Amino acid sequence: MRKLAIITTHPIQYNAPLFEMLSQREIIKIKVFYTWGADVIEDKYDPGFKKNINWDIPLLNGYEYQFVENIAKNPGSHHYNGIINPTLISEIKKWQADGILVFGWKFKSHLKCLKYFSKKLTIIFRGDSTLLDDTQKGIKSIIKDLILRSVYKNVDYCLYVGNANKKYFLKYGVKENHLIFAPHAIDNLRFSIKKEKSLREELSLNQNDFVFLFAGKLETKKNPLLLLNSFIELNIPNTYLLFVGNGELELEIKNICSLLEQSIRNRILIIDFQNQQRMPLVYKTANVFILPSQGPGETWGLSVNEAMASGVPVIVSDKCGCYCDLIEDYKNGFVFESNNSTSLKSAMKYMAEHIEKSNLMGKNAVTFISNWSYERICTSIESTL
Repeated sequence: MRKLAIITTHPIQYNAPLFEMLSQREIIKIKVFYTWGADVIEDKYDPGFKKNINWDIPLLNGYEYQFVENIAKNPGSHHYNGIINPTLISEIKKWQADGILVFGWKFKSHLKCLKYFSKKLTIIFRGDSTLLDDTQKGIKSIIKDLILRSVYKNVDYCLYVGNANKKYFLKYGVKENHLIFAPHAIDNLRFSIKKEKSLREELSLNQNDFVFLFAGKLETKKNPLLLLNSFIELNIPNTYLLFVGNGELELEIKNICSLLEQSIRNRILIIDFQNQQRMPLVYKTANVFILPSQGPGETWGLSVNEAMASGVPVIVSDKCGCYCDLIEDYKNGFVFESNNSTSLKSAMKYMAEHIEKSNLMGKNAVTFISNWSYERICTSIESTL
């Protein structure tokens, strides 16, 4: 079997099942090199959620991996000099890889690997950047263009996750025949397993109550305040808004709710971050999932995949990288104009007033998202190598 060294900073819940599947298929041999270092597996403070996060699903099962020594003074994936691995190149050479798959280049060691192995091994790159927030003009735009073209000239193939990502790669010099579709995906099976249980009983919700759900970090980028204000202005009887998560806007959201009349305040529910084992129950509580992001940096929105796999229709802003690939108006949800409350309220109102149609959209969502799978990513990686 040909051997693929996968270079990424740390184990995450979205990649671990992919690596396990790649290994179990035994079409290629993989080894994952985690560049943050061994201490990354300890509980970490997540600044977005503003709490320590320890994922409750296995992240290191079923595939070969190695934590590479990181000598950065301030280790982390939040800055270029947070990933410095003096032995990374030699470890990959020692393993005798035929190719490397690099997740993200904005780290010192990752970029060094791209440059060192260029023309020596098959180099595959995976990133999910888009042009949705591209407002730079003039000299800054020119400099950015030069930098990105110089990075991607070292790469043989780029795995693009969707159309917005593909346009980004094309703009910065990657040729069409060097772009391989490898869709953004989640563990569809884990979210689609039929379960009668949801969180409705815990939250004292009836089966006939109509629930709009936001699940994620309560941060400016995701714009939960737009959703909150839109729900308040609509004030549709027997509808509920459920926020699941924590973050910088949590206190402001709670303060706004505390000033509302009791009749509507009682229909806005806020619960803490829920770990991965509980998330299928969270989605099954909802009639509609809403991701109202305004960016910058909402490159995809994998929570949309999770909701669709759970049989929940979605309302998504046009600043989410997934919007042009996953959502068809009136088929499995709606796309609304970012930061436009009128546009968002129109979609919410339609869903709440057309429950049968909304339920049908949820069924359509399951069928649609089944094609956005780990199996499809595996096939793309295997055939590319």
